[in-house]
Amino acid sequence: MTTSGVPYRKGHGTGNEFILVNGLDGYFADPKSLTPEIAQKICNRESGLGADGILRVAKASELDVDDAKYFMDYTNADGSKSATCGNGLRVFARYLVEAGLENRGQFTIATRAGTVTVAISETDADFTNIAVTMGRVSLGPMDVSVHTETGSWPAVGIAGMNNHAISVVEDIADAGSLDEIPTALPAGTYPDGVNFEFIQTKSPNHIAMRTHERGVGETLSCGSGSCAAAYVHATSNHLNDPWTVQVDVLGGTVYVDSDTDGILTLRGPAVFVSEGTIDSSLLQS
Repeated sequence: MTTSGVPYRKGHGTGNEFILVNGLDGYFADPKSLTPEIAQKICNRESGLGADGILRVAKASELDVDDAKYFMDYTNADGSKSATCGNGLRVFARYLVEAGLENRGQFTIATRAGTVTVAISETDADFTNIAVTMGRVSLGPMDVSVHTETGSWPAVGIAGMNNHAISVVEDIADAGSLDEIPTALPAGTYPDGVNFEFIQTKSPNHIAMRTHERGVGETLSCGSGSCAAAYVHATSNHLNDPWTVQVDVLGGTVYVDSDTDGILTLRGPAVFVSEGTIDSSLLQS
């Protein structure tokens, strides 16, 4: 396929926006076709299609794994690659079902962070409660503090799906505009960058959250961040397994479940809002 008429679909998971492109055939079949420069052009909100990242559908064999059929190749808006994305996985899963590549029920998707299991119920006609098994998280760097233009807070470092620094605040508005990248100290704690989450307790099983994503900026939602935040909240409040925490993000609501083995599952909606073809001017590095 030439660089003209390359199809795409635009979707979101609780406001976390993605451009989905098919890498099974055509222009994006070559993984090298999605360069950082092209990703930046496509995701640009002024001159491109506007998104927080790009979901490229690829065969799992491209990642050299055999426990899934398809690989979610996720690229941030700044062109950097990300290990995984909980909200993106829901959008990706909906596409696989609607394209006839997977059936409703349970199936697996490969990511750079490992293979995950997705469940879409036969009765979930509008794709409002897609469940993604995100796995376990673990504690990351300790004694971290996070600074914004409005204040400083201690943070809990979480590793696993992505790196996260979680700070508990009285009100999520306390973090300020988040127009600038927050600072994690000590310097050099996260040489590859980190996602920052600010969480506010609503009740023992309910939190509100804002997030600043590495390579993107503040977004309306972050799936792996919701899991990390729910884990920190549940641990700090001594919730017994199994537990469920409701996470209100700026773009809606998701739910995080933990089973008795500490496996986290993220549940929430996936919505497609438009589709079309990518102009050739956005496909030139």
